[in-house]
Amino acid sequence: MNTIAALKQGNLLVFNEVYYSWHKRIYYFILQKTKSSFIAEEVAQLTFIKCWNYRESLADDLDVERQLFRIARTTLIDYLRKETVYKEKVIHVIERYTLPTDDFWGKLAEKELQHKLADALEEMPPMRRKVFEMSRFKGMSHQQIAHELSLSSRTVETHIFQAIKQIKHYLGLFLWLLAWIFRF
Repeated sequence: MNTIAALKQGNLLVFNEVYYSWHKRIYYFILQKTKSSFIAEEVAQLTFIKCWNYRESLADDLDVERQLFRIARTTLIDYLRKETVYKEKVIHVIERYTLPTDDFWGKLAEKELQHKLADALEEMPPMRRKVFEMSRFKGMSHQQIAHELSLSSRTVETHIFQAIKQIKHYLGLFLWLLAWIFRF
């Protein structure tokens, strides 16, 4: 029985074999394109999830390798598009609610935002806070932080991702309130 036919029939043993045979290659393919181990791992996992979920639509006349790399490429494109849209939305919100610096209320809101950010940083576990501060306040690259703290680049990326998530959660209500106050 060929691999594609076995996958279409839902054969988990064949899927595991495909996964273990191709995961590293897919990972390094994405890593080469993005230079981010975090994105490479995410896209590699999504590639195999999609391969399994849409196994019935795999082409019988193409080999598994070609189809996996096609899925990986389109998954990467989708992932990067979503990231770009998210970043554009964040920039738009920041620009929309940035107030002139000579405005009393704007200065007050900026000062309060700085206090809230400091509070959010205080709530973080020490290593997450240290990694975030080294990245955002000292401008260090993930590799530099990893080297200085004897961590893997993946761990550094995870700490930064979790820190941003925690800050967004912590500041969410405050930013919503600011948006409501300054919507006019």
